[in-house]
Amino acid sequence: MSNLTRFSRRGFVIAAASAAATPSFAQTPPKPINPLVRQRADAQIMQHDDGYYYFTATVPEYDRLIVRRARTIAGLQTAGEVVIWKRPAEGKMGGYIWAPEIHHFDGQWHLYFGAGDKGEPFRVRTYVISSPDPNPLTGRWGKPVLVEMPWDTFNLDATTFVHKGTRYLLWAQKEPGIETNSNLYLAPLASPSKLAAPPVRLTVPTYDWEIIKYKVAEAPTVLHRNGRLFLTYSASATDENYCLGMLTANEDADIMDASSWVKSPVPVFKSSAKNKVWGPGHNSFITDEQGRDVLVYHGRDYQKIIGNSLFDPNRHTRVQPFGYTADGVPDFGEPVANGAWKD
Repeated sequence: MSNLTRFSRRGFVIAAASAAATPSFAQTPPKPINPLVRQRADAQIMQHDDGYYYFTATVPEYDRLIVRRARTIAGLQTAGEVVIWKRPAEGKMGGYIWAPEIHHFDGQWHLYFGAGDKGEPFRVRTYVISSPDPNPLTGRWGKPVLVEMPWDTFNLDATTFVHKGTRYLLWAQKEPGIETNSNLYLAPLASPSKLAAPPVRLTVPTYDWEIIKYKVAEAPTVLHRNGRLFLTYSASATDENYCLGMLTANEDADIMDASSWVKSPVPVFKSSAKNKVWGPGHNSFITDEQGRDVLVYHGRDYQKIIGNSLFDPNRHTRVQPFGYTADGVPDFGEPVANGAWKD
């Protein structure tokens, strides 16, 4: 793997690294400490060519969009957090605000997020909000725009990536006629809010570990390595059963053909009783300051939850480096215990 590749989280934008993409340090950068950011779920970290790591996530109040940035991954722990948008008191987008993702393309910042309506908080649809300014923490943001999906049904967790010169949108949605909570869909983008072609359904949750309490495939992201695209996603309820699955496609395959993608029959990342990390999921990928691949995800420090897991606030952002098998497949291991990284 070349250290001269860089990408943004959850569905990477692959590009040659510029000199500013990875900061240079006179000394080894500080090691991140887990949890990296407490009470921030569905976390995304992306690397921009200005040399910053940008962070956004779901807040426990489900009411706003936040962004922070730092020169190092560890620096995100104490970086100042800016609210770039807050939900209205009434009407559209007045419900639950979930799973933001920040990307930069076509000369602008674009932040995708899911929003329910006041009185119907679970009527979640995907929106995108954009800014033309260089610094998204201080920039002017426009009004949210509804992303045009194939059905007016529950949808969320949109991410975008570029493959072979085409920008794609990848997301989770409930499809009419299929008895699941959400499946995964892929389509090329014509603009930040419009699809360029009808989507393809990539996977439906069917394995036992994908359908515990809820039949879920959500929070997709793409890692391009070793001649393949590795698409990770989250499955089952957001409690101790939450885990990561993975689809794999050859980089030269037609990724709009569902048969190009092969699903792992077992989860590739799940709870660790030994290390006391429960329900790891909603992941993203970055490289650290030394060029190593890093898994970003959320997890809890305890197993048992009182009440609805959706309203337990203690899903914390976590990060850990990972490697590859002899066949070039990501090997995430298991969630590491709390504390500083151990090399």
